[in-house]
Amino acid sequence: MHSSNDNDEGKLRKLLEELRGEHRAIDAQIASLEAEASVDHLELNLMKRKKLFLKDEIIALENKLLPDIIA
Repeated sequence: MHSSNDNDEGKLRKLLEELRGEHRAIDAQIASLEAEASVDHLELNLMKRKKLFLKDEIIALENKLLPDIIA
């Protein structure tokens, strides 16, 4: 029998993978935009902010899954 803790961890891991995928996709979009001759700086800045937000979310989830152990 699975505990709700196992289910919660599974949900967090699934969300973590989704966020990592979205982070990689935005990174690729940013690289593509930066390679263009005429860059839309507003769009580029918004994408970079979203990428940073996702990174913060990823770190928070990683910390929930692997809390620091102070010895």
